[in-house]
Amino acid sequence: MGTTLSDLRPPQGAKHRRRRLGRGPGSGNGTTAGRGQKGQRSRSGGAMGPWFEGGQMPLQRRLPKRGFKNRFRVAYAPVNVGSLSRVFESGDTVELDALKERGLVSRRAPRWKLLGSGEIDLSVSVKADACSPSARQKVEAAGGTVEVPQIGVRGRSGASRVGRRPATTTDTPEPAATTYTPEPEGE
Repeated sequence: MGTTLSDLRPPQGAKHRRRRLGRGPGSGNGTTAGRGQKGQRSRSGGAMGPWFEGGQMPLQRRLPKRGFKNRFRVAYAPVNVGSLSRVFESGDTVELDALKERGLVSRRAPRWKLLGSGEIDLSVSVKADACSPSARQKVEAAGGTVEVPQIGVRGRSGASRVGRRPATTTDTPEPAATTYTPEPEGE
C-alpha cells in the first residue's frame, strides 16, 4: 500500500520538545536557565554578532580598502557579429528578445551591445542598445542595418541625460510684446 499525505510523519527523534528554561531546580535548567553565572552572555541583550572578535580589530577594519563600485554603471551583454550568422538568417531582425530566445544573452540581461569580432555574411536588421564602430561597419557591408537609440547624450552643461525625457520644444506661443509709452510731462 502506498504512502498518502495523511500517513507522513517525521522520523523518530527528529522532533524535540522545547526546553522550558527557568522553571525550578528540578527541571535541570532552573535558576540561571542554562546561561551559567555572570558575564556578558548571561545578560539579556548580551549576544554578539558573528563578526565580533572579542575586541580584537575586526577583519573588515584590518583589510585595506581599494576602489569603489560605480552606482551608475550601465552593463551591456556582449554579442559578437560572428555569432549572429550562426543563429540568424538573412532578413531577420536582431533584437534583445530574439537573442534571449536563441540563448546568445542571459534571460536577465537588460541591454546588449554588438561587438565586431568575427565575420557576418547575412543581411540583418539590428536593433541594439549599443554598437561598436567595427560591428556597424561589418553589418552594413553585408547589406544590413544597425539602429541604436540616442540615449546618454551629454548636454552643454556636461551633465548626463540618461533616464530623462529628451528635451522637446513646447508649442506654447511667445508672450505678446508689451510697449511702454511714457506719460507726457507737465500735466
